[in-house]
Amino acid sequence: MSHPTHLVNPVLRGFNPDPSFLRVGADYYLATSTFEWSPLVRLHHSRDLVHWTTLGHAADSGGAVDLRGVPDSGGVWAPSLSHHDGLFWLVLSIIRTMDGDAKDLDNYLVTAPDITGPWSDPVRLNSRGFDASLFHDHDGRHWLVGVQWDPRPGRERFAGISLQEYDAKVGGLVGESRIIARDTGLIEGPNLYWHDGYYYLMLAQGGTGFNHGISMRRCRTLDGAFEPDPQYSLLTSRDNPDWELQKAGHGELVRTPDGDWYLAHLASRMSRDSQGPFAVTGRETCLQRVAWTQDGWLRLADDEGRPVTGTQARTRVRSTVAPSGTPDGAAVAPGFHDDFTTPRLDRTRWSALRRRVQPGWLDLETRPGRLRLHGGQSSASVFEQSLIATRIEEPTARVATRIDARPRTTGHRAGLVAWYDRHSHYSLYLTLDDAGRRVLHLEQSAPAGTSLLGEPVPVDDWPELHLRFALDGPSITFSAGPQPHQDGWTGPTLSSRPLSDDYQGLLRFTGAFAALRVDDYDGDGFSADVDHLTIDYPENGP
Repeated sequence: MSHPTHLVNPVLRGFNPDPSFLRVGADYYLATSTFEWSPLVRLHHSRDLVHWTTLGHAADSGGAVDLRGVPDSGGVWAPSLSHHDGLFWLVLSIIRTMDGDAKDLDNYLVTAPDITGPWSDPVRLNSRGFDASLFHDHDGRHWLVGVQWDPRPGRERFAGISLQEYDAKVGGLVGESRIIARDTGLIEGPNLYWHDGYYYLMLAQGGTGFNHGISMRRCRTLDGAFEPDPQYSLLTSRDNPDWELQKAGHGELVRTPDGDWYLAHLASRMSRDSQGPFAVTGRETCLQRVAWTQDGWLRLADDEGRPVTGTQARTRVRSTVAPSGTPDGAAVAPGFHDDFTTPRLDRTRWSALRRRVQPGWLDLETRPGRLRLHGGQSSASVFEQSLIATRIEEPTARVATRIDARPRTTGHRAGLVAWYDRHSHYSLYLTLDDAGRRVLHLEQSAPAGTSLLGEPVPVDDWPELHLRFALDGPSITFSAGPQPHQDGWTGPTLSSRPLSDDYQGLLRFTGAFAALRVDDYDGDGFSADVDHLTIDYPENGP
């Protein structure tokens, strides 16, 4: 007799937040936020809810959804994926300003006959607020629901949840919008569902940090008053800091063909130092079994689908759609290796900052088996950095690369980066010193400025340049050597907290990346070649 198959949370490991959950036939899809990273909106697929693959993306950075100039943790927020009348519909918010009380943004709709595209040109919907989603009602009408943002002095910024009709024939919003939910706390991430005679409104509550959660409301009609669930939170980890999955919230529902219900939500795994917990891998996607009570409210469920008390997100959840004999999900990500032997970059694994990957700055053909990066702007730029990055999927990781470069000035730099954003990263890079010698620099960029960590490392006599870093939960250490497994230099042990959401109380929403970058401050055509990047995830953490 075979045992039930269990998924292991997170099912999408590393920075994959704000999951939008969808089933079409026997196929399950998840769309996740990409913020300032290109291409836009990651799309993932599964047949068993246990094993997931990244299919690609719904949009690239350019045209109407150009990300040039967006702030750190701006860009694409909370995409909403749905399926109706044979089309996939995707609503996404592009956040262009998030200074102080301002939220300059645009909401767009794109559609496609297949999840892999081609996706339509974007249709602009409005700029009222973020976290917009489409609800396709059983009477054939469509409704856009989202956050109403109010920037006026003295007003509550989160002014409620707005509802307005979308007319597919017109190709835009029609009628007046109205507020259908308000709260004394923060509510966002709205999604509407029709179930058993009620419209249910699922909301993210409490912000996206340690106070995060999910709540429910319901109403018999869309023009009535939505009644709050008597249980304040369906899901949250705010009540117990020792639970493995923290910051749990922002969810969407799917019903299986057999009538079981699953909830996709985000959560974070914690590292800890003397300042407390922090999440290097950012906000990740998890799945929970849920069930309806006799009085019509949604609750977390056990593996048999029975409602349970409590709000804790579980790490192991039974999949009722996995075929008999399907192996359980893996507790550690499988690792990653790219030797750049293909003529096109694997965009399911690699991302770029705010711009498309194009031959003008990234070349896989001139030197087969090598990635050539042509130098770009500084790490502070919001326009044209020459950087490609891949998500770090576990709090313990070993990253290694080999770089071939011949800097000609002190303005030429090429190296390996542990990246969070423009003002929070560590860089180990090759450059020239004032005497014209090839040296390695270890540098930290922080909100207060950039600083060198230790003395330059002379490498003129090294036959090759191998760069590495080891992430061990709360700490990170860089090293380098003239041979693949030889350390000619090891840097100091550093805190990995700057690579987390929880650094210095900043408002940010992404996660840590392993990145390759080339800078050309002189703008005179400097480039560097890379022959591989490898990430290993040890079975046991620090």
